[in-house]
Amino acid sequence: MIPKRAIPSAARLRRAIPRRVAVAARWLTSPLLPEDYLGLINPLWAAGDLCGRVEAVIPETADAATLVIRPGRGWNTHRSGQWVPIGVDIRGRRHWRTFSLSSAPGEPGGHITITVKAMRGGLVSGHLVRRTEPGAVIRLGRPEGAFILPDPPPPRLLFVTAGSGITPVMSMLDGLLGGAGAVAMPDIVLVHSAPTADEVIFGRRLRSLAARRPGMRLHERHTRAEGRLRPADLDRLCPDWTARAVWVCGPPAMLDEITAHWPGPPDRLHVERFRPMAATVGSGGRVRFTRSGREADADGRTPLLVVGENAGVLMPSGCRMGICYSCVAGLRSGRVRDMRTGQVHGEEGEMIQTCVSAAAGPVEIDL
Repeated sequence: MIPKRAIPSAARLRRAIPRRVAVAARWLTSPLLPEDYLGLINPLWAAGDLCGRVEAVIPETADAATLVIRPGRGWNTHRSGQWVPIGVDIRGRRHWRTFSLSSAPGEPGGHITITVKAMRGGLVSGHLVRRTEPGAVIRLGRPEGAFILPDPPPPRLLFVTAGSGITPVMSMLDGLLGGAGAVAMPDIVLVHSAPTADEVIFGRRLRSLAARRPGMRLHERHTRAEGRLRPADLDRLCPDWTARAVWVCGPPAMLDEITAHWPGPPDRLHVERFRPMAATVGSGGRVRFTRSGREADADGRTPLLVVGENAGVLMPSGCRMGICYSCVAGLRSGRVRDMRTGQVHGEEGEMIQTCVSAAAGPVEIDL
């Protein structure tokens, strides 16, 4: 007679059968796993690399477009103002760049959007704007970035943007103004700079929001006719600007000027930089890439990433701005200078970001 406790219950059998079927499926499909076959059927179902499918490409200006993307399995909801690494395959090589998300979280259908301006000589930006079609599959990183609004948002806000710097702010505006039932609508002033009215990214949407929402004021600065926006202009366009919480995104020169001019509390000024800040330039030195055996002389202002590429070294890279950490490499000897802060550092075995590090004397890198 079999002891009663040796007879599995119906509930235990129901739990055990799927596990055993999964184990058998993994064994039968080796070396591929069942999720690998799902990825072959639909890349968005894959359990490995996070992917997204481009559902639409919407022109914004002559050289900018919004890509509507359906993220695949594993996507984490972003916060308005954050950016995401985007990986695209061009001529057999995968390139990574970072782009701000221009959509608010919780879009219908789970879509996200990035809005890209094709930069002169920009391999990835040009590919996304001019050669990407609906149905294309791209790689996605995780949303990151601290250029976000607090919850709840401040009652009075000022956004100062220029060019494609409007993209993270568009996400914030959609989140603040998109809902019909918004409570305690903040007082919003947006000052945006672009060469002409036709070159304002999201121009029609911004003008429509300002017309429909009494709590939002829009000031467009068309630089070809009016000249570049200066911090002193804000005294006229938004007289109480130093009493507001301020978010600024645009070219480095504009950011530097506003940061230097800002007289208010530091915690009320929020700046998003797309490029490393200029820092003290050092003397540079001889750089040796130990695994490849390549060597090159480097000055103190050129990123080690560029030094290696010019010397023919296969250098890992991603955003090239010090954000995504795709370019890290081991330091065998020597010291480097952080091009964003000017800080000199370096210990044997330290992992450095080659895109924002310059030689501060002779350097050996494990590449």
